Amino acid sequence: MSGEKIRATVITGFLGAGKTTLIRHVLANAGGRRIALIVNEFGDVGIDADILRSCGLGTCSDDDIIELANGCICCTVADDFIPTMSKLLGRAEPPDHIVIETSGLALPQPLVRAFNWPEISTRVSVDGVITVVDAAALADGRFAENEQAIAAQRSADSNLDHENPIEELFEDQLNCADIVLLNKTDLLEAPRVERVASELAAKLRPGARLVATEHGRIDVRALLGLGAHAELDVASRPSHHELEGETEHDHDEFESFVVPIDSEVGDRNAFLERVRTTVAAHEILRLKGFLAVRNLPSRLLVQAVGPRLDAYFDRPWRSDEPRSGNLVVIGLKGLDQQAIAAGLRG
Repeated sequence: MSGEKIRATVITGFLGAGKTTLIRHVLANAGGRRIALIVNEFGDVGIDADILRSCGLGTCSDDDIIELANGCICCTVADDFIPTMSKLLGRAEPPDHIVIETSGLALPQPLVRAFNWPEISTRVSVDGVITVVDAAALADGRFAENEQAIAAQRSADSNLDHENPIEELFEDQLNCADIVLLNKTDLLEAPRVERVASELAAKLRPGARLVATEHGRIDVRALLGLGAHAELDVASRPSHHELEGETEHDHDEFESFVVPIDSEVGDRNAFLERVRTTVAAHEILRLKGFLAVRNLPSRLLVQAVGPRLDAYFDRPWRSDEPRSGNLVVIGLKGLDQQAIAAGLRG
């Protein structure tokens, strides 16, 4: 594992558990790291540029906080998360560390698997998964302070493609974690904290640590720099459905390949329609590349994410380069590469 990879920390937990407070604490004690923050929680308050400014570092900027508001992050990996990561990595000065706050509805394992995406795996590694738990709610037999708010959150997310009961989501959050923070312990008397901690510790996967916290305060050195490389360790982080023998939410590894387009395209619109048809027929997650259009001086840049297709001329062809194209196709393993290539070439 290359030490040059950017580290990413995934912070999960239900709405109200204290994820925002924890992130404020991390940013305020970043120790000089340039941290980028990706936020996927809905109904969260206080996540704005002021949080980054409060870290007191000159390297903090408004551009370092990105909100993904199109739905649960594990359900919008191709549409939102991967393009966002690509933009972060494409900066002239990429961040030193990326912190991702997931929606409490997110299944953490598919998000961790997404770090095996070809565009991401060579640049970023999952340093650790942190799950924040509301100690006071758990002591009262609930998974969150306001379970009705979570139900409303679920109803509001039109992109949510799983309906796991809250107890299954909680199990998945625990099973994927490297560290579980039992937060809000200041709201309980010591004996109740001990009881909740003991019951929770019995549910953790081997190697995971349980830490009791108040207001998300913990030595940041204990959170950042775990070196878990979680994307390479998914097998030890089973989801509820895997434990039950089901795999409907399991995401296989990704594959990518290149389709050379050696000849110039005569009819641009007809070619783009072939791209749309091929992407839909083969469930391609992403397609990107460039083409040469006959009698036009600039190359055509093409990008498809699911059903969305964008195409525009990005720059003139140089005199020393061949007027030919390449399209990179990305999807889950098992793509019919020959059929896709034939469909794109026509």
